[in-house]
Amino acid sequence: MSLQVERNQEATVYIGNLDERVTVPLLWELMVQAGPVVNVHIPKDRVTQMMQGYGFCEFQTEEDASYAVNTMNMVKLFGKPLRINKALADKKPVDTGANLFISNLDPSVDEKMLYDTFSSFGPIVLTPRIAYDPDTGNSRGFAFISFGNFEASDAAIEAMDGQYLANKKISVNYALKKDGKGERYGSAAERLLAAQAKKNKDPNELNPVLQTQAAYPPNFSYPYPPNQGFTGSQPAYQAPTGFENPQAVQNPYSNPYQSSQSGVPYMGPPQGHPY
Repeated sequence: MSLQVERNQEATVYIGNLDERVTVPLLWELMVQAGPVVNVHIPKDRVTQMMQGYGFCEFQTEEDASYAVNTMNMVKLFGKPLRINKALADKKPVDTGANLFISNLDPSVDEKMLYDTFSSFGPIVLTPRIAYDPDTGNSRGFAFISFGNFEASDAAIEAMDGQYLANKKISVNYALKKDGKGERYGSAAERLLAAQAKKNKDPNELNPVLQTQAAYPPNFSYPYPPNQGFTGSQPAYQAPTGFENPQAVQNPYSNPYQSSQSGVPYMGPPQGHPY
């Protein structure tokens, strides 16, 4: 019988939009830059054993978790901007249907600019997704944003449709559904379902993993070309040689008994890590 240790939710962050190549050791090595890490977990589908695109990282202190949110949210790993926020439960955000399509984007617009611009209208539950040309890596001029509620998406459309962003007038509307029938999100039926869910459930359950909007530090930089690995606040993160092999990971704490700022010895990932 294995001992189940309860996770400290206040010191845990949710990490979304993970590339399929991300491993527990890789995510551990990235997050330890914000502070000593207690545990990293990337859920997998029980049938296919494939990762589901998100994970959790527990730090020793709530302050370290907040620092990770403030400094690492929206940085890129394997060409995909991470969505990092405080975690409340091991659940993925519920798709309410408040999904927007933004077109006529200037080539200089990136995910961080979209996030900074549109997060003022309400909680963004999925990382802004800009479409890139797979051959050139250049923006194709359109993107998608998913809000946690229709109040936020309606406000974004009203305020931003026809406005200038980076010297180009953008168009903001509800995105077309993937079923190919030409219907857009934001229908009366979706709004009714969202209203009923909000009435019958705790508000946090509608968006269980995303609670606070990240505040970027004044010196935050986001210089990256598409389809490359992690870059963000300087200095850029450099993965050690042989990083994909867990045994090759070099712990940044050279002394295994070195204490963190909280006074708790940092021992590194446990032997025989279950994930």
